[in-house]
Amino acid sequence: MRKVLIFVIDGCAPEYLTEKTAPDIFRLAKQDGGFVKTVQAAVPTVTNVNHACILSGAFPEDTHVIGNYYYNRQTGEQGFIESHGFMKAPTILQRYQAAGGKTALLTVKGKVLEVFGEGVHLGLSVQNPDPSLLEKLELAPPPQVQSPDSSRWIFHAAYQCIKKESPDLVYCTTNDFVMHHYGPDAPQAKKQICTLNHYVQKIHNLDPDREIYITADHGMNQKTTIINLQNIFDEACLPVVCVPPLKDRYIENHIYQEGGALYLYLSNRKKEDSVLKLLADLPAVERTLSSEEAARLYRLPEGEIGDYMVFAAKDCAFGEVEGRQLHTNQVRTHGSLYERTVPLVAINSAAPAGQYFYSRDIVRHLL
Repeated sequence: MRKVLIFVIDGCAPEYLTEKTAPDIFRLAKQDGGFVKTVQAAVPTVTNVNHACILSGAFPEDTHVIGNYYYNRQTGEQGFIESHGFMKAPTILQRYQAAGGKTALLTVKGKVLEVFGEGVHLGLSVQNPDPSLLEKLELAPPPQVQSPDSSRWIFHAAYQCIKKESPDLVYCTTNDFVMHHYGPDAPQAKKQICTLNHYVQKIHNLDPDREIYITADHGMNQKTTIINLQNIFDEACLPVVCVPPLKDRYIENHIYQEGGALYLYLSNRKKEDSVLKLLADLPAVERTLSSEEAARLYRLPEGEIGDYMVFAAKDCAFGEVEGRQLHTNQVRTHGSLYERTVPLVAINSAAPAGQYFYSRDIVRHLL
C-alpha cells in the first residue's frame, strides 16, 4: 500500500507557491520523481466542492457537493454544509480504510473534518481539537482558526502524525485566512509558504519514500466591486432566490459572503425573460448559464444547481452588501472561473506530470 501525504493549501493561487518562496519543495520535486505544474480546480471554486473532488478523484456530478451552503427548493430550508451525508462519492480515505490502511485527516476548519472525515482513524481540527489526540501526538493546544499561525500548527501536526503514527494516508489542509487578507508578495503570505517548505522537507527526511502532493482547493484574487444581486432582483420585483455556493461561517475570510458565482432559483418561470435581460445589463455579471449548460461544461449535477448559474466578472463578486453594490479595495476572494488555476507539486508521484490536468487527478491516479 502506497504511503501518501496530500497537502491542500486553502486559497493558494500559483503566484504564492514559487521556487523563490519554496526552494526545498521545488528541489525535491525535481530530484525525487516528481514535478511542479498548474492544474484546474472544480467549479465553483469553493472549499467544499474541491475537497470533495480531490478526496474522491471525481467531479461534482458524482460527489453532489456543490458548495459550502445548501438550499432546498421544495421546503425553502437552507444552511451551511457542516456534516456528513452531503458527500455521495467514496473518498480515498474510505478506500484506504477498506483496504486495511490507517488514515489521518488534519484540518484547520472544523467543517472539513465533519463533512469528509467519517470513520477516519486520526481526525484533528484546529477549530475543535480532540484532547486525546493532542496528547497522543504531543501537540500544544492550537491557535485560533483565523490566526495566521493556524497553518504552521497544522503543518506541525502532520509532521508529528507521520512521526508517531505513520498513517498510510494523510490529508492535511489549511485555512485561507492569509490568502484572503494578503497578496503573494506580502510578508505574511511568504511566511506561510516558507513554513510549508520547512515541514515538507522535514517530512521527506523522516519518510523519503512517501508520496507527497501539494495543491489548493481554489485560487484567490482581488475584487473591487461587490454587487448584491438578491437586492437587485428584489427591487425589480423579480422572484429569484440567489444561493451563494461560497457562503460559510468563516466571516473573517469574507465579511460580505462575497464570491464569484451564484445559483439562481426562479419562483416564476414566466418572468424568465425579464431575469435574463436584467442579468445581461449588469457589467458585473460576466456569464449566465442555464443549469443544463453549467452541468455540461463543469460536470455539475443538473438538478441541484437551480435554474441558472451566474459568474462574476474578473474584478467583481456577488455579496451581501447593503444596497446594490459596493466599491472597495479590501476584498480578496474566490468562487469564480478566475480562481480555477491552482498549483500541483508532486514528490515521488504516482504518474508522470502530463497525466495530471485537474487537482482531482491526484487521487484518480492513486486509485
